[in-house]
Amino acid sequence: MEKIFERLQKVKSIAPLIHHITNYVTVRDCADITKCFGASPVMADAIEEVQEMANIANALVLNIGTLNSNIIESMKVAGKQANKKQIPVVLDICGVGATSFRNNKAKELLSSIKITVLKGNVSEIAAIAGFETQTKGVDAGSVETNIIELAKGLATKLNVVVVITGAEDIVSNGKDTYIVKNGCAKMGNIVGTGCMSSSIVGTFCAIEKDYALACVSALVCFEIVAELAQKEAIGLGTFKLKLFDKVSSLNESVINEMKNFTLI
Repeated sequence: MEKIFERLQKVKSIAPLIHHITNYVTVRDCADITKCFGASPVMADAIEEVQEMANIANALVLNIGTLNSNIIESMKVAGKQANKKQIPVVLDICGVGATSFRNNKAKELLSSIKITVLKGNVSEIAAIAGFETQTKGVDAGSVETNIIELAKGLATKLNVVVVITGAEDIVSNGKDTYIVKNGCAKMGNIVGTGCMSSSIVGTFCAIEKDYALACVSALVCFEIVAELAQKEAIGLGTFKLKLFDKVSSLNESVINEMKNFTLI
């Protein structure tokens, strides 16, 4: 697990192509952060080209934050091609638990595509697991359950890596479970950090076949960046700008000094 910096270097040396069909509210942020980390983003959602694009990609990132029926069909086509090519597929179930349409479409994707990483906040993940919960738009609602067991159980049931983001992130493949404790409160006060983290997760999954470790590496790196950004930010606007600036500050010594995660 001490190979986080090596994985970051591998991203930069390979520059994997990360195909996004994502939330149009944050599409530019996702493209920018992917590029900052050294990968190559492409934002293509037209059903006429998604199969070809997925075929040349190294990972596929799906985010249902601004879903509609047409986008879901594009996601299915791209996802099936990604499965055929055997590249990782990250599904960010943004807003699941808020509406029945969103819930049903997320489950439709899960039944149509082999998902590699299922990512969401605690209420989104709990809703997929069958708990009665209410997501506040795209923000987490309260869930009365053991979150670690929730992640482990759903990972085993669906044969995916489950990522639950929050003040502390949980990453589980059903056997190995990690808690990532990096990050800062400001990340929850601006729109886009969750979507950007999905892009970075996809980026690291493109170069690391142990997908749980790839997710941990991605989250640690991005959340260290957030901690560095917070130190120089005047407010939330400059904090967001500093997120992009501080990616270049990631080196082996900074990562080793600041990483904060445990295998439980």
